[in-house]
Amino acid sequence: MALKEQITTFLEPYLEEGKYFIVDIHVKASKVSQKVMILLDSDEGITIQECADISRALGNDLEASETIDTPYTLEVSSPGLDQPLHLLRQYTKNVGRELKVSLVSGEIVSGTLVEVKESSIVLQVPAPKKKPKVPLEESALRPELPLETIAKAIVQVSFK
Repeated sequence: MALKEQITTFLEPYLEEGKYFIVDIHVKASKVSQKVMILLDSDEGITIQECADISRALGNDLEASETIDTPYTLEVSSPGLDQPLHLLRQYTKNVGRELKVSLVSGEIVSGTLVEVKESSIVLQVPAPKKKPKVPLEESALRPELPLETIAKAIVQVSFK
């Protein structure tokens, strides 16, 4: 079993039956040691203390099982604001927030996330500043983006 799958198995009891969810697991090896970085989140957000508690418990399990036989650093945290959204549950958590979405085609769409469907998201994009010669249809201001067309989606932070 690969290391990521083993870590996921060890994490399951600490996810409190779905309260927390795994966003990503990164394992970076270097000549001296490995860095195991686990990104967790929940629908209400996750605190530093919750991350520390899970990290301590997981670290004890990894040590006891000798899953990692080389020196390593374990880091459990929430994804930062600069981290792209990966999971449908992350999109749902961010309804009402501004997103910058890079599409596979290279196009960039920015707007407020207004709806999350099973396989797509709907943004409310701002109306153009200049009045267009041809009136825009409402659907043009509320594009539905299939998830498979999204290369990267980042929550935009506003300091207004």
